[in-house]
Amino acid sequence: MDLSSIFKAYDVRGTVPEQLDEEAARRIGAAFARFAATERIAVGRDCRDSSPALASALMEGITSQGVAVDDLGMITTDMVYYAAGAMDQPGAMITASHNPKGYNGIKLCLAGAAPVGVDSGLQEIQQWSEEGIDAADSEGEINEVDVLAGYVEHLLSIVEPARIRGLRVIADGGNGVAGVAVPSVFERVPAVLTGLYLEPDGEFPNHHPDPLRPENLADLEAKMRTEAYDLGVAFDGDADRAFFIDDQLRPLPGSTVTAIVAGWFLRNHPGEKIVHNLICSKAVPESVRAAGGEPVRTRVGHSYIKQVMKETGAIFGGEHSGHYYFRDNFCADSGILALLVLMQVLSEARKPLSELRAAYEPYASSGEINYDVADQAAATAAVADAFSDATIDYLDGLTVDLGDRWFNLRPSNTEPKLRLNAEAPDAAAVDALVATVASIIEEGP
Repeated sequence: MDLSSIFKAYDVRGTVPEQLDEEAARRIGAAFARFAATERIAVGRDCRDSSPALASALMEGITSQGVAVDDLGMITTDMVYYAAGAMDQPGAMITASHNPKGYNGIKLCLAGAAPVGVDSGLQEIQQWSEEGIDAADSEGEINEVDVLAGYVEHLLSIVEPARIRGLRVIADGGNGVAGVAVPSVFERVPAVLTGLYLEPDGEFPNHHPDPLRPENLADLEAKMRTEAYDLGVAFDGDADRAFFIDDQLRPLPGSTVTAIVAGWFLRNHPGEKIVHNLICSKAVPESVRAAGGEPVRTRVGHSYIKQVMKETGAIFGGEHSGHYYFRDNFCADSGILALLVLMQVLSEARKPLSELRAAYEPYASSGEINYDVADQAAATAAVADAFSDATIDYLDGLTVDLGDRWFNLRPSNTEPKLRLNAEAPDAAAVDALVATVASIIEEGP
């Protein structure tokens, strides 16, 4: 396997969106152990058919460097982050997240759940993986460690379970690993859980483990039509992302959830910083300021957000893609913790989510639109030239602010595509803005 392609994909997504082989996992394990310079590393895995063998190979690489492994077994990705934070040791998770069943990869973090990115170890780990590393004089040991009970206690220390009233919640695990933890959490929460596809199954027999795609929410929505639920939630394959559906069966954009949860934190902790990526709705920074907080704008991507969270001391961060980050969770993302916080928000508001969300959705958005473009840089420059009178920045791709309208155009790092996100006061204005940008892209430089 081409290790350079693995690390390029990791840098973009935090996981590897292709089939990882055991030799690559072994090499990465050894390189990660060398870089981390630690005595122990925690290793978890998802439920994919290839995950046990890949986890074994990864652990073999780690122990070859004389480093011990805490084998966490089949768990969620945020449980690895919990272990890395609570036990102050690096962690690794074998998972391909929301990708198809034949894919697999690795997510890495340092002690304290600190991110691994281009500027925080990825280049060194790639170099050592490609070159290969000699084994140490002695081999590290492997110990099985169960972190579920500690993880549940940790989550419940961030929210106040007693303040959660008897909500009716339906959770679609998509046959990923959410089912490892969700039932145990709800045993401690005064709410009624209906589980859908909570049995981990690496074949994902019911639907693809990516709830960002509307078709993968169909079964959840159908079940919600049969009874009255206060809230629906769908998790991706490794349960670090959560997508929510309100009591009227309408999915919530990640920006809406970010704004709602940010408001809850700011009511309890006035003046705190809230991180959001630059393609979140303008409603996010506007609502944060209105609540007395300080919005912090970042690039898209988990490693950037986690780093900015730590640098700024932000109490919460959110992405449009359904990742939610919490300072009290070692600045790491957790779909299950996001669910618990939203449940407490609903309980305290004493109004349905369909009503609560209205104040946080003043704009219309395009969603992400992809364009096949051979020369990304030239097409982006042409769009920038056409909007030269607007406010422009290049924090992550091209962002053009027209006052009442804005858009971001970012190149894909793995495909010859440009990704467009646009927002305006209403759908007609969004359509007009998208059409203008599309015509420039399609016309070519």
